[in-house]
Amino acid sequence: MDESLKIPQHVAIILDGNGRWAKAKGMPRNYGHVQGAKTVEVICEEAYKMGVQYLTVYAFSTENWNRPKDEVDALMKLLRNYMKTCLTTAAKNRMCVRIIGDKTRLDPDLQERIAELEEATKNNDGLHFQVAINYGGRDELVRAVKKIAAKVEAGEISADGIDEALVNDNIDTHGIPDPDLLIRTCNEQRISNFLLWQLAYTEFYFTPVAWPDFTKEELEKAIVAYNKRDRKYGGLKQ
Repeated sequence: MDESLKIPQHVAIILDGNGRWAKAKGMPRNYGHVQGAKTVEVICEEAYKMGVQYLTVYAFSTENWNRPKDEVDALMKLLRNYMKTCLTTAAKNRMCVRIIGDKTRLDPDLQERIAELEEATKNNDGLHFQVAINYGGRDELVRAVKKIAAKVEAGEISADGIDEALVNDNIDTHGIPDPDLLIRTCNEQRISNFLLWQLAYTEFYFTPVAWPDFTKEELEKAIVAYNKRDRKYGGLKQ
């Protein structure tokens, strides 16, 4: 990879196309999700080698509960297994893992595994890896507003004290820089309720490649495209 390229500090990815990829191969949708989880492992390692410091992936949205029950059950089973795998991978690669989203709807055993994973990896100094589970951008903002409203009601802050910094402190990604680059696979060109607050100045990259086929080379293509953008904030070139 060209060493002169500017590497985005934070990359967010919408992992799309698992089901369609499996269907095209004559396999059940769940097969695609299993292969997609393996791709996550590969990209975590490759992204960190390239110099990416934060990686956030959209694994299960608040809307995904509307999928067929057998697919939801299979996804939950996959997430349980992934929590175990991720614990091993994190220990090996010094990865710091955070799960974002409303965890209260998840089964107690999955919540417990998530808590164990976050506690075990919180001091790791490698890749900061965020996994969005039961996550929705609007839901995140509603939860943040409720937290802030409770603080106002308790007299801890005044309404005049509400600003962007306070909102940042009460969303799921508090303490994490906003994404520089958003990648969405499988040719869909929308953000699907993902990181609505955080993507205000993010560059978008869309690829026809389905997530299970996404490789180190595809990530490099996204970063090359990112480098060709004229990044501006407030009219000033970054």
